[in-house]
Order: sequence, then structure tokens, then C-alpha cells
Amino acid sequence: MTKPRVVIVGAGFAGYHAAKTLSRLARNKAEIVVLNSTDYFLYLPLLPEVAAGVVEPTRIAVPLAGTLNGVRVVIGEADHVDLQNRWVGFTQPEGDRNRLAYDRLVLAVGSVNKLLPIPGVTEYAHGFRGLPEALYLHDHVVRQIELAEQAEDPAEQRARATFVVVGAGYTGTEVAAHGQLFTDALMAQRPRLKIRPRWMLLDIAPRVLPELDKRMSDTAHRVLDRRGVDVRMGTSVAEATPDGVKLSDGEYVPTCTLVWCVGVRPDPFVAELGLRTERGRLVVDEYLTVPGFPEVYACGDAAAVPDPTHPGQMCTMTAQHAQRQGKLAAHNIAASYGQGRRRPYRHHELGWVVDLGGKDAAANPLKVNLAGLPAKAVTRGYHLLAMPGNRARVGADWMLDATLPRPAVQLGLVPANAVPLESSSPEIAVRAR
Repeated sequence: MTKPRVVIVGAGFAGYHAAKTLSRLARNKAEIVVLNSTDYFLYLPLLPEVAAGVVEPTRIAVPLAGTLNGVRVVIGEADHVDLQNRWVGFTQPEGDRNRLAYDRLVLAVGSVNKLLPIPGVTEYAHGFRGLPEALYLHDHVVRQIELAEQAEDPAEQRARATFVVVGAGYTGTEVAAHGQLFTDALMAQRPRLKIRPRWMLLDIAPRVLPELDKRMSDTAHRVLDRRGVDVRMGTSVAEATPDGVKLSDGEYVPTCTLVWCVGVRPDPFVAELGLRTERGRLVVDEYLTVPGFPEVYACGDAAAVPDPTHPGQMCTMTAQHAQRQGKLAAHNIAASYGQGRRRPYRHHELGWVVDLGGKDAAANPLKVNLAGLPAKAVTRGYHLLAMPGNRARVGADWMLDATLPRPAVQLGLVPANAVPLESSSPEIAVRAR
């Protein structure tokens, strides 16, 4: 008798945990296939530490083979779903096209950089959603500090040593916090550089980390102020140029670096499926199934999952929701084959953590607000528990960073044109043509 096949598109937080949970529940009674553009699960929360040289990039890239036992991994980019005949079309890394038939389908394609109609942004800004972008930013920051040290013109020196981050949510706040420490360390290694690098953090919101508890926001703002980060709330970019950015308040800031962290949007692949969407996300019921197609499930950033704690709203696009939804999708697929009963999506907030680099962090586990070293311990403990692999290697990198000078060289492996802001696959560097 042929085993039923479950195809999971995407191996982010939702897809990875759906596959891991289903492989345990199925016990070889079903063929589980993960279709993903890379052969690893990326632990996104530590990307700022990769850009700042704290953690090696391979540490947060957890291999799918070896960690998803009993799961077949297929590398390719999904580009079509035939809902009537139940197959997924995809393009393999070397350009060949293929397809996978399915009995159950999980769409967990995730998200990409959010774009806004601001002149020059898509040309001169870079996002922060994948390893290529983090590696590019690391090299770019080192390069700008080196060029600032060599510059004879004071204006050029200041522009190269100015770094503008747009978006004061989780990602932008952590990028600016880690970035300031990183460039301070680079400056200490370059005695000819007489000006301190300047980091700016912009957002139209009234405060840093607007989606979190105000006490966490205040902690993060205090840390950034103490380090000299220029935090501008109620301010954004009105125009980007090759030489700098014009702010919404009319000020022009000469800079060679614009980091775009304004948020994410669902993968454009979702819009091509011909299914009902809400704000670009696939509409699903509380059991994560797509209306009209009970064999199709969607979870994570690509799905508009009803939020039971806020009736009429959908769950926010966070890793915590994606991971829980992936596990629930696996349980409900097992239930569709008679193993257990399907359950609606329910969740309870466990708290949030924000790593601010050095000895600083903000956290509120179980609604207990922490700052400084206690928050740092909670933050790092949370990340180690949440990572599905490479924990010892990440811990070793943290210990080395705390005891040894941080090495900083630019390898030039990811050029600027390989990481355009407008990309449907920020996890893959664009090949030169």
C-alpha cells in the first residue's frame, strides 16, 4: 500500500517544526517531503549577531538533513501549485523544473522585506531577512570603516562612518545596538580614525519597540542613548540617494549605508495561488486549513491565522506564532488520518526577549520585566532552547566574543548587487548575469 505524501513548502519556523513534529507523529506511516530553497533552517533572531561578527554564519544555519529524521528534503523554489490535481511545481538550483504530488500540503513560505513607495529606497537600501544580507552588511560596515580611515576629506569620512537603520522594531533595534558596539571595536583597532562612527535609528512610531511593553521599550532606548545611537522617533526616510538620505523632517544625512528593517510582508508566491488572502496572507480557519481545500494547510507569516486573544484580528508575524502553528498543522494532519483529534489554534504569550549586544538586553519572561545581565541570561537561554541544533557552537562563539578581541575582515563574498531589497528570496544571493 502506498504511503500518503505530505509536502511542506518552506523550512522556516513554521515549516521546520511542522516537519519535525509530523515525522514523530507519522512513525514512517507517511512520506514527508520538505521543499525549500536552501538545505538549512535559518535561526533568524541571531542574524544581527552574524552581521556584527559575534556568531559565525554557519552556526545559525541548522542543516535539514540530520535534524529532520525520516523527512525527505528537496531543494528548490516553489513556483506553482495545482490545487485541483494536487501537485507543487518547483525550480531546482540549476534551473531544472520538477513537480511533487501531494495528499496533504502545508504552505509555510514565510515572508520577505516589506517595501514602501519611497524614492530611491529599492535602489540604495538593503534589507535584513537572510544570511546573504547579514554577510553583506558585515563586509559593508568593515569596508566603510576602512575607507573612512583612509579618507582625506572630513565630509567623506563622516559619511562613510554614518550608518542609518530604518525601523525600530526587533530587527532594527538589535541591528543598531550590535552595530554601534561593532564599529566601536573596529575604531579601537584603527588609531588613524579620529571620529567615532555614528549610528542612526529611525521610525515613524512614537517609541522604540512599539509592539512590546513600554518598559522594554524604555530599557532599549536607554541602552541606545548611552551608547550614542542617534534615535529619531516620528521620523523616517523621505528619499534615498547614492550619497545619503533625506529625512521626513527635511534634514539631509550624508551616508553610504541604509539598512531597511521596516518589517516584512508575505512571500509574493502567496498572491499567485488564486486563493483568498487578507493583507497578502492566505486566509485559513482556526484549524489552519484553507477554505474549500481541506487537504491544504497554511501557517506562519504566509497565513492569516485568526487570533483568539484578539477577535477579528489575525496573529502577528512572529517566530513564536510560526513555530506553534507549524506544530499544530502537523497534529491536525495526523488527525485527518485518524490519529487524534484536530485542534484550533490557541496560544499564550510567554514573553519577549531583545538582545542589545554586550551585557545588555531587555526581556519580560512570563510578564516579569528584566534588564541588564538578568535579561541577558534569559535572552541567551531562550535562544539556545529555541534553536533546533548548533547550540554548543553558538555558546562557544558567545564565550569567545566575551574573552577575545573580535576579528573583523571583509571577505567580499556577497556583493551589493547580490542582495537587492526587492527580492522574493532574500535567503539566496542573486547570481550575477
